[in-house]
Amino acid sequence: MTFVAAYWWKTKPGCETQFREAWRQGTGLIRERYGSLGSRLHYDQQGRFVGVAEWPNRATWQRAFDAKMVYDDPIVRSAFLDALEDRAEEPFLLMEVCDDLLDR
Repeated sequence: MTFVAAYWWKTKPGCETQFREAWRQGTGLIRERYGSLGSRLHYDQQGRFVGVAEWPNRATWQRAFDAKMVYDDPIVRSAFLDALEDRAEEPFLLMEVCDDLLDR
């Protein structure tokens, strides 16, 4: 059963493109190093970006979380953090997928 973790970030004005590019690169790095299945980035009505990352199971996510999962490339990490105004320190949702009707 797959597992999802959701995070949110608010960017500094004018840093949206920088953030999105760093998020795309960082998501690829997390997939390669920690075994995620990827993520989707959304923009909510409160002006925050919301990432919903999918994992093969909770145990894989937990191992990555316990290892202090970060974007390991210092340039990508710096671009990501420099674009931020505010963020959730922890995931704000952790959920088991029980029924999945998304077209892939």
